[in-house]
Amino acid sequence: MTSWPHSLDRTVFIRATPDTVFRFFTDSARWAKWWGAGSTIDPRPGGAMTIRYPNGVEASGEVVEVAPPSRLVFTMGYASGNPMPVGASRVSIRLSPHAEGTRLDLHHEFTDAAVRDEHVQGWRYQLSVFSNVVTNEANAGVGSAVDRWFAAWSEPDAAARERTLAAIAVPSVKFRDQFSLVDGLDDLAPHIAAAQRFMPGLVLRRAGDVRHCQGVALADWVATGPDGQERGRGTNVFALSPDGKFEAVTGVWK
Repeated sequence: MTSWPHSLDRTVFIRATPDTVFRFFTDSARWAKWWGAGSTIDPRPGGAMTIRYPNGVEASGEVVEVAPPSRLVFTMGYASGNPMPVGASRVSIRLSPHAEGTRLDLHHEFTDAAVRDEHVQGWRYQLSVFSNVVTNEANAGVGSAVDRWFAAWSEPDAAARERTLAAIAVPSVKFRDQFSLVDGLDDLAPHIAAAQRFMPGLVLRRAGDVRHCQGVALADWVATGPDGQERGRGTNVFALSPDGKFEAVTGVWK
């Protein structure tokens, strides 16, 4: 039995549910989005695991344990034998629900301390990439949600406006801009109604693509009056919940 006397640990929090995160351990297409084109995983004990890094380096190993949606264990080494041969280390990943979405605990065991030290920055980087890949997929529809948010500000029907907001934002959503300091949908809905009263005919529209990173989205917008003339521009920052709804929105006017 192999002994691994040296180890490194890293914990990160990903703004997606454990079920969503675990998909990337059981599907080769998603596994490759994380590691690189040509990477594959056979998610069963004894299944083969291959990692092909963008720089051409190849690592491989064997799946030891898979327990959706909470645990994956696999061995790992490099085809070249440098800095460690195939089977010379073991990676354990545990997922657990968290208020931010998912807590990921990684435990990587090695036979050699120097090799362990070489992987500290590697995992710091790879788990950052992993979080981005997962949340990009989880929030693939954020552009549509942003458009619905802007449309709600010119929706004249109160019931329709409230249905839209409830579909895209959590009940406790916070909204801040130079004219707003509101908490919760019950506060936001009448605030929008007041905005329509005092700025009749104002329409907000997204300007350009939404930019997203790890559960935070940025969207530029333009405001036009009933005459079609531009009245203002700005950027909104949307903080997303683990299930993709808006938790907080901050608008910055230009």
